[in-house]
Amino acid sequence: MRNKLVITLTTVYGSRQYTLNQVARYLLLLFILLSALSFFVSNALLMATTEDLAILEEDHQELTENYEYLLGTQQLYKNELETLGSTLNVLKTERDELHEENQRVGELNETLDSSLYMLENLLGLNASESMTLERAEALKLAATERLFFLHNIPNGLPIQALRVSDKFGMRTHPVSHKRTMHNGIDFKANRGTPVYATADGVVDTAAYQKSSGYGKLIVLQHNFGFKTYYGHLDKIKVKSGEFVTKGQLIGLSGNTGRSTGPHLHYEVRYLYRALDPGPFLAWSITDFDSLFEKVKGVKWASLKEMYPLNQRRQPLL
Repeated sequence: MRNKLVITLTTVYGSRQYTLNQVARYLLLLFILLSALSFFVSNALLMATTEDLAILEEDHQELTENYEYLLGTQQLYKNELETLGSTLNVLKTERDELHEENQRVGELNETLDSSLYMLENLLGLNASESMTLERAEALKLAATERLFFLHNIPNGLPIQALRVSDKFGMRTHPVSHKRTMHNGIDFKANRGTPVYATADGVVDTAAYQKSSGYGKLIVLQHNFGFKTYYGHLDKIKVKSGEFVTKGQLIGLSGNTGRSTGPHLHYEVRYLYRALDPGPFLAWSITDFDSLFEKVKGVKWASLKEMYPLNQRRQPLL
């Protein structure tokens, strides 16, 4: 008889004996059952895990795509923001420049208005309540008209003299001692004092006049039939036929001809008729109407029909 290992289990219900073979069979059967159960459970878990992994992989792929899209969108937004920032900087610079330009324009307008008011005062006109474009244009035309006259008709002093030694009119001649007409004004001045043209013109005469008693004489022919005479000069600085402008140096005062001392004899003539130089000497852009009121025998009204004087249509006063 072979040896057998017998296992006896005693309980309240009694005793029971098991042999090793029986225990092994039970354990094997239990192992098989547990293995099968483990296999099926593992397969079920594996399948579930595989599905979860697939879902996670899809989610990961979707997240990756979304991240790349968001990254590209962020870069796009970043580029747009940089472009917008550059545009804003340009606009800010242009705004600042425009603001400065507006300030300069405002200051220029104030300066221009101030200059126009000064011009209005210089012209001797009544002050305007506001400087409109029409008023500015009228002032421009008035100034153009007056400057045109002042350049073409004799006006102002021909010399910086010490004093006026003899006026226009009847007098006793200092050399002949006879009662004669004095056709000009004598300015006492030192020899060599500069003598200037009192209007634009052309040199009619520039020579020594022995018979007339003027000595060295310059005669300028001006527009509208006016002439000016500069007598008893020491030196002549222009030649016959030359054009001269108002204020140009034409000679130096002296004592040539029939003269009792250094001085300048100055005449204003209209169509060979001697006029009193006094109103012409005092005539200026401020006291403009005085010449036309004081000097008679000249048809001043017809001058306004000449171009460019006829550009002004409305009176300023």
